[in-house]
Amino acid sequence: MPYKVPESVLVVIHTPDLHVLLIERAAHPGFWQSVTGSREGNERSIETACREVGEETGITAPLDRLCDWRLTNRFAIFAEWRHRYAPGVTHNLEHVFSLEVPAPLPVRLAPAEHRDFRWQPWREAAAACFSWTNRDAILMLPEVAGLPHA
Repeated sequence: MPYKVPESVLVVIHTPDLHVLLIERAAHPGFWQSVTGSREGNERSIETACREVGEETGITAPLDRLCDWRLTNRFAIFAEWRHRYAPGVTHNLEHVFSLEVPAPLPVRLAPAEHRDFRWQPWREAAAACFSWTNRDAILMLPEVAGLPHA
């Protein structure tokens, strides 16, 4: 099996009133997160974001509906997942996107990856995330969505 590319996306899915979709990792109960996923082949980051939203939630995310924050985070890959990457690769570059949906939508999870989902107000969603990059992105959401005093 080829090695994973150490480049990924984070997609914060939210409603206009800033309820955020979180999904719980199947292999790590209690680990809540937004949609994430690694780039495959020659995909552009926005194409990865679109694909991952569909695979992980069943929500259709047209490319023109995704908001590219033009923000990247670099973080250490958890030791338990480093075997998926080429020898010596220890860090990942994450590109941040968001997707606004009109209201909380039904979600179809990929059971091998996620076991549950919930829609939460943005502050509660940020507090529930295990990943600092996910937490920080959600905390930035009011400004990105044009609601600086939310």
